[in-house]
Order: sequence, then C-alpha cells, then structure tokens
Amino acid sequence: MSNVPAAPLGEKRTVRIQWAPSAAPRIRKELVEDLLSRAVAPQVIDEAEMVVSELVANAIRHARPLADGAIRIHWKVKNNVVEVEVSDGGGPTAPRPAPPTTWAPGGRGLRIVRSLAHEWGVIDDPNGRTVWASLGGPSRRRSH
Repeated sequence: MSNVPAAPLGEKRTVRIQWAPSAAPRIRKELVEDLLSRAVAPQVIDEAEMVVSELVANAIRHARPLADGAIRIHWKVKNNVVEVEVSDGGGPTAPRPAPPTTWAPGGRGLRIVRSLAHEWGVIDDPNGRTVWASLGGPSRRRSH
C-alpha cells in the first residue's frame, strides 16, 4: 500500500486497490492505521474495520470491478464519526441484508453492517455502485 502521510482531521482518504480477494485485508490495514493516526475512538475503529472488511468482501464476491479493474474505498472522519464508502462496477443484484439463518456459510455481511452503522445505504450510478456506512454516531444500540 502507499506510505501517504496521515490526513488532517476531517480530510478524506481515497484508495484504489486491484480487484482481488486480498483487497479486504490490505484495505483494512490501511484504514486502521489512518484512523489510529487521527486518534479515533477504539470502538469506532473496530467497527469501521469490520464494516469495510464486509463491504469489500461483498463487492469482490457479488459485483464487478470498476472500469480500471479496481475497487475504490473512500473514508472521512468528522467529530469522531467515520464514513466509509466502497465502490465497485455493480452487480446483478441489489445489496440487501440476508435473512438470518443458523446454517448458512455466508450472507451475514450486510446484517453486520446494519448492526454497527448508525446509517448505511446504496448508491447506483452509471459507472457502478457504492455502498456506504457511517459509524460512531448516534445509534439505537448504544447507551448514551
């Protein structure tokens, strides 16, 4: 990955990584290092790491690469809220959480995202699809 200096608070980071199963662990490492350098709360870093991992894995498993053969991961931090976006070339089905089953080997990714993010969504455009999530903000499951 790159040895880009950490961005100031509030600044955005965008990483393009080659479409491959190894994309998830590589981007997870880069995201965590960047969030640590910004002194983001440990719980928010953990949640962002899980969410970006699930979103990248889902993109690799269910969609196509962008036109340049890559996947794009974008994140920003503001007021200890981390927003992550994963963009791919789109796929045949719309991303949605799978119904809970005890025997399925997969299908839990977007349920994990939904349980951790205080907001998430899908944006389709002519070049592909972006799935985004916002972490560390108000949440129904956190006590304040």
